[in-house]
Amino acid sequence: MEPNQNKKNNKPQKRNSFNIYWFYTIVAVFIIAYQIYSLNTSNKDWSWKQLKTALESNEVKGIELRNRTVAYIKIKREALESEPYKKIVKRNSLSAPYHFQYTIGDIRTFTERVQEAQKDTKEEEKIYVDYVNVENVLDTFLSWLPLLIFIGFIVFMMRRMGGSGAGGPGGQIFNIGKSKAQVFDEKKKIETTFKDVAGLEGAKEEVQEIVNFLKNPDKYTSLGGKIPKGALLVGPPGTGKTLLAKAVAGEAGVPFFSLSGSDFVEMFVGVGASRVRDLFQRAKEKSPSIIFIDEIDAIGRARGKNAMTGGNDERENTLNQLLTEMDGFGTKNHVIVLAATNRADVLDKALVRAGRFDRQIYVDLPELNERKEIFEVHTKSLKVEDNLDLDFLAKQTPGFSGADIANMCNEAALIAARKDKKQINKQDFLDAVDRIIGGLEKRNKIISKSEKEVIAIHEAGHAVASWMSEFAAPLVKVTIVPRGKSLGAAWYLPEERQITTTEQMLHEMRATLGGRAAEDIIFNKISTGALSDLEKVTKQAQAMVSIYGLSDKIGNVSYYDSSGQQSGFTKPFSEETARIIDQEIKDIIQQQYEFTKKILQENVAGLKQIAKLLLDNEVIFKEDLEKVLGTRQSSEYNSIFPTEKIEENNTEEKPKIDEGEAERE
Repeated sequence: MEPNQNKKNNKPQKRNSFNIYWFYTIVAVFIIAYQIYSLNTSNKDWSWKQLKTALESNEVKGIELRNRTVAYIKIKREALESEPYKKIVKRNSLSAPYHFQYTIGDIRTFTERVQEAQKDTKEEEKIYVDYVNVENVLDTFLSWLPLLIFIGFIVFMMRRMGGSGAGGPGGQIFNIGKSKAQVFDEKKKIETTFKDVAGLEGAKEEVQEIVNFLKNPDKYTSLGGKIPKGALLVGPPGTGKTLLAKAVAGEAGVPFFSLSGSDFVEMFVGVGASRVRDLFQRAKEKSPSIIFIDEIDAIGRARGKNAMTGGNDERENTLNQLLTEMDGFGTKNHVIVLAATNRADVLDKALVRAGRFDRQIYVDLPELNERKEIFEVHTKSLKVEDNLDLDFLAKQTPGFSGADIANMCNEAALIAARKDKKQINKQDFLDAVDRIIGGLEKRNKIISKSEKEVIAIHEAGHAVASWMSEFAAPLVKVTIVPRGKSLGAAWYLPEERQITTTEQMLHEMRATLGGRAAEDIIFNKISTGALSDLEKVTKQAQAMVSIYGLSDKIGNVSYYDSSGQQSGFTKPFSEETARIIDQEIKDIIQQQYEFTKKILQENVAGLKQIAKLLLDNEVIFKEDLEKVLGTRQSSEYNSIFPTEKIEENNTEEKPKIDEGEAERE
C-alpha cells in the first residue's frame, strides 16, 4: 500500500466498520422494542368472570383470538374513563391496541360462551371473535439471526480485506485482489544502507552488482548482457536476510515493494494470483524497482506434494502465476525480485531455476570477526564502559546470529539497569549470555539436600569428562543454580570449525555422558536428570551412522536427503539395515559411556572435590578446574605436510646464469 493511500484508507475503513456495527444494533433494538410494545397489549390477565361482566355491560369493543390460544380484549374509550377501569388500566395504555388478555381452553366453547354473555345485547352491538394467526416477531427475528450474523461477518471481512489492499479506498470489495505490498519510494525512503549491515561481507558483494545495475543499467545492457531477474537469500533465522534486502533498496534508491509470502493467499479462490499480477504490474510501472518477498516458502513450496488438493490448490495457483510473471520479464523492465527463506530445500524446482531466481545468496551465521562488527553496531546506542573488550564478547558467542547478538545487547542493558548501574560492563554481557542460553535463574526453587548433591555430582561429571577429553569443547563454567527447565548447567566454548572429525564427535559424547556416568559411579544408581544429555548423544550417534558415514558396520553410506523429496513415512533402507543402524547407535553410545566411566573412576577424587566446590559456591570456573585437575591437554593441530623441508629448499642457492644468457633473456 502506498503511503498517501494508507492515510486515506484507514479512516474510511474504520467508519464503514462502525456503520455496520451500528446498523445491526439499531435493527435489533427496533425489532425487540416493537415486539415488547406489541406484546404489552394489556395491563393484566382477565378471568372469564371479568370478561363476562364486561360483555354483559356492553363495554367490550373487540376480541381478537390469536393463534387459537389467547384472546386479546379491547375496551371502549368511554368505559376506560369510568372508575373501575381507571385503577386497572394505566393512563399511557389507553391507546394500546388491546387492554386485557384471556387464555382460553377450547375455541368452540369460548365462542359459545361469548355469544351467551351477549344474549341481551342488541344485534348491531354484539361483539364477534376475530380469529388471527399472528407469528411472533421476536421468534422470527431469532430464527433469522444466525443468517444475519453470517452475512454481516462476510460483509465485514470483505470490507476489511478490500480496504487493506492498495490502490483504492477502504471498504470496497473490488480491492480484494490488489497487492498488499508496502511501497517505499521517494515519498517514503529507506534509510538503511550497507553501512548499517555488519558482517555478511560475502553476501554484500553478491548483491552489490544488483545495486550497480539498478543505478546504471545501460552499462550492462549495452553489451548485450542480461541482468539476473531474481536473487534468493537463504540462511538460518536472524542472520539478516531482510536487513540486507532493505540495504539493497536503500543503496539503489529505487521503489521497493515489500511483503510476505503469506500476504498472497486468502480464503477466496483466485485472490493470490490476482495479487501477484497487481504487484508485478505496479512494479513495472515504477521500474527500475525491487520486489522483496519475505518467507517465500509460504507460496513457493514444491507442487504435487499434497494429493488431497491437486491442481486446484489456491497456493499452487498463486505459485503458477508467480512463475509466469517472473518468466515474462524482459531485459528492459529493470525489475528485480529478491526473496528470503529459511527453507530453500522445500522450494519448487521451477522457482529456483536459472531465469527466475538466477542467484542463491547464502547468508550464514556470522564468524568471529563478523560478530565483532555486529557488536560494534549494536553497542553504539548503549552506554558501555570505555574498555569493553568486543573481541572477548565475540569469542564468547559462537553460533549466535545477528538477531541473537542484538537480543544479548538489549538483555545486558536491562540487567545493568536492574542493578542501578550507570554503564554496561563485561559481566552484564556475560550474564546476558547465560540468560539467553540457559534461561532465567530460579534461586527460589525448592530443592532438597539430597537432590542438590545429585545435581552437583552430575554437573561435576560433565566438567571432569570434558576436561579429560582432548577433543571435547573447552569448559567455561559450571553451575548448580536452576535455570529455565534445567537444574544445573555447564557452559562450553566450542571451536569455530567447518568440519568435525570422528574423534571430536566421540569426545563430545563423552563430555555429555559425564553426568549420567558420575551418578552411576558415586551413588550406584541413576536419575532422570540426564534426559537432555541422552537426547543429544542419541542424535549425534544417529548422525554419525546414517548421515555422515562414520560407522564401520554401515560404511561410507549416507541416507541423508538434501533435496527434501523423501517422505516421512518411508525409509531409504531395508528393515535389516534399520536393525543394524539401531544396534550400531546403541553400541556407539554404550562404548563411549564405558570410556566416560573409566575416565571418572581414574579421577574420582577430583570429581568429589569439584562437586564439593559446587555445593559450597554454586558456580565454578575454568580456573577452579585447573587447580583440581591440572592443565587441560590441548588438541594442537600438526600438519602432515613437510613444511621444514620446503623451507630448506627455499634457502638453497639458485643456479648461476652467465652474463651472455642474462643478456639474451
